[in-house]
Amino acid sequence: MKPTLPVRFALPVLLALAFLGGCAGAPPPATKTTTFILVRHAEKVADGSKDPELTPAGLTRADALAARLADVPLAAVYSTAYRRTQQTAAPTARGHALAVTAYDAKEPAAELSSRLQREHAGDTVLVVGHSNTIPGIAAALCNCVVAEMSETEYDRLTTVRIGADGKATLEEGRQ
Repeated sequence: MKPTLPVRFALPVLLALAFLGGCAGAPPPATKTTTFILVRHAEKVADGSKDPELTPAGLTRADALAARLADVPLAAVYSTAYRRTQQTAAPTARGHALAVTAYDAKEPAAELSSRLQREHAGDTVLVVGHSNTIPGIAAALCNCVVAEMSETEYDRLTTVRIGADGKATLEEGRQ
């Protein structure tokens, strides 16, 4: 005669075995690449003020950036609080139904980089800044050397991708 489990214990034991068996063969959770798209604000009015608006060409460039990123699944848009950066970020944010999150232009690049990576792991994020901040932010994100940006350069598009393994790649192109 074969030993048998009492019926009242059979179902819980079978359910536990099925659960454990399913866990043993389950693949690890999918990990995603984190992507940061960084741009300097578009062309600004040369009015001598500390907070100028964009020129008509700058507004056109901001719209072109939004069109270029229309199919990119952005999770967030960051910009300094200056009018020129807010106006550059606004069309893209609007196109993705996102608010523009302001960050302090004087925040150290390493601190901003750490915060962005912590808050947006696996996301794609647009960051709009200035000629004297974007290269430093990109360098902090990728832990690599990034060329300085001249005061007349408005069309550089920098992309930093950080893989699940923590390795970063830097791509630079033009808008």
